Amino acid sequence: MTDTDTTTDANATRPVAFPQDRTCPYHPPAAYDPLRATRPLARITLFDGRPAWLVTGHATARRLLADPRLSTDRTRDGFPATSARLAAVRSRRTALLGVDDPEHRAQRKLVLPEFTLKRAAALRPRIQRIVDERLDAMIEQGPPAELVSAFALPVPSMVICALLGIPYADHDFFEEQSRRLLRGPRPADTQDARDRLEAYLGELIDRKRHSPGEGLLDDLVRKQVAEGEFDRDQLIAFAVILLVAGHETTANMISLGTFTLLGHPRRLAELRADPSLLPDAVEELMRVLSIADGLLRLATEDIDVDGTTVRAGEGVVFSTSVINRDETVYPDPDALDWHRPARHHVAFGFGIHQCLGQNLARAELEIALRTLFDRLPTLRLAAPPQEIPFKPGDTIQGMLELPVAW
Repeated sequence: MTDTDTTTDANATRPVAFPQDRTCPYHPPAAYDPLRATRPLARITLFDGRPAWLVTGHATARRLLADPRLSTDRTRDGFPATSARLAAVRSRRTALLGVDDPEHRAQRKLVLPEFTLKRAAALRPRIQRIVDERLDAMIEQGPPAELVSAFALPVPSMVICALLGIPYADHDFFEEQSRRLLRGPRPADTQDARDRLEAYLGELIDRKRHSPGEGLLDDLVRKQVAEGEFDRDQLIAFAVILLVAGHETTANMISLGTFTLLGHPRRLAELRADPSLLPDAVEELMRVLSIADGLLRLATEDIDVDGTTVRAGEGVVFSTSVINRDETVYPDPDALDWHRPARHHVAFGFGIHQCLGQNLARAELEIALRTLFDRLPTLRLAAPPQEIPFKPGDTIQGMLELPVAW
């Protein structure tokens, strides 16, 4: 079959606009249903009207996410953006996520020891203490409570601050700037938030150069001073991505994971009866929720994808929510079922850019969800589910608020 024939078949219908808002917090938008029928590749239209390719097939996604001909360098001409906010900061380099090999390999090597499975295991007692302290405070205040601000956000914020060596006393500032960076509402807000975060972290790094403490940033500062491996701007870029990614994604998984479990009482009862299922439940929740939907790449060369040619200079988007519901890999993919093998999902991405903090995220999710439901066995929503606000489709998915009682 020729390239033209395949492309015509895959795009017999009008391209779907991407991204779109979910109508249920833990299901992909209904408008994505046609994309599931055109696997492994479909045509979409981005927010600015620009066309792009959307990867929708699981096997194809894993193959392409490991393909060096797809670049993550968002400063390249033509790099796709899924919102005006992302487009506004496209010209600014992003450490780790926004660089290609060999630079990416060198950057990742500097911080990888802090994110190994062994390191995550060693942090579990500290994570447990943080979780217990936040629940103690929430329980003492009494129901009802707003779970995002009382628990889901502060737990990973405190963990990442401890890991990086950032004062948690400043959490209101950096959480607010992270929110503005990821959700705007205007491109100017995103640019200003990035500027404020960089200024704050630059001042913190300067203080650490004169009086280093304990933390990953302190270790990197020592390397910078002693070995000159990278400059101050590179160190700030490291700090921004590690801080923002280190608390935003896990906070959203805790809030949305809790909402989802409360909406599946039989599954929740099963977990309570057999806590050994929790690691598999966390994997299944990550597959189903796919909170980071829309991984972005740019083709630097022509790439044949199952008979269709993706041309150099074309944008490629990976819809993790659609990929992770590929029925050829996950029978009955819309069901929540932790008895299926789900560890090969792409919720953390795949290939060289697979999430650096995945081991830490798994540990935090297991401890947070287990302890939450152990200590509050009567936990329930304090508002009708359809009235609880959740995030729009052009950012990391999660709950804006989660009112609960017990």
